[in-house]
This record gives sequence, C-alpha cells and structure tokens, in this order.
Amino acid sequence: MRFIKKNLCTILCLALFVVLGTTDAAFAAVDLVDTAQGKAVAVFKAVKSIIFIVGGFGLVVLAFMAIFGKLDWKKFSMLAVGLAILAAAGSIVDYATGDSEGAQLGDTFSQSAQ
Repeated sequence: MRFIKKNLCTILCLALFVVLGTTDAAFAAVDLVDTAQGKAVAVFKAVKSIIFIVGGFGLVVLAFMAIFGKLDWKKFSMLAVGLAILAAAGSIVDYATGDSEGAQLGDTFSQSAQ
C-alpha cells in the first residue's frame, strides 16, 4: 500500500500512455488537431477585432494627450507597434512556418494591398 501511495502519479501516467497507445485509428490526432486549429483561428479573429477597437480608442486618447501636451511617446510607440504586429500576424506565421497557414488569420496588411 505504501508503494502505491508513493508512486501513484507514475502509475497513472503509465496507464495513460498505455490507453493512448492502444486507441483505435478512429481517434487519430489529425481530426483533433484540425478542430483545434480551426477553433484557434476563430478565437484569434474575434480577439483581433476587439483589440483593434480598443487600440483605436487608445489612439484617440493619445491624440487628446498630444493636444494638451501630455503625450508619452513611449506608450504611443508601444501601442502602434503592438497593433502593427497584430495586423501582420498572418504574414508572421507564414514567414515562421514556411507555409500558407497564416492566410486563415486574415492578415490586414495583405488585404489592404489588394
């Protein structure tokens, strides 16, 4: 009994590997990965829209700060660079992976060039 208490985590991990190793081909990870990728792209698109809206309000606030002489250029540059990176996310993924999977993310830069 003492052995089981000390090695419970190891026994459970071993059992998990045995179960995963003996699953049928119907439970292949390909469908799981495709589903996860589709859901991740959908979440990214929704979050990207929200961040662009909030970033637009941030740029308006920074414009008012510039009018009254209270502008912190460091915060402005952080916001502008962050929004640019978010807009180029599809191209960044394409460049890093060497594939065209980033096209699903809806790259704003490539859409504006057309």
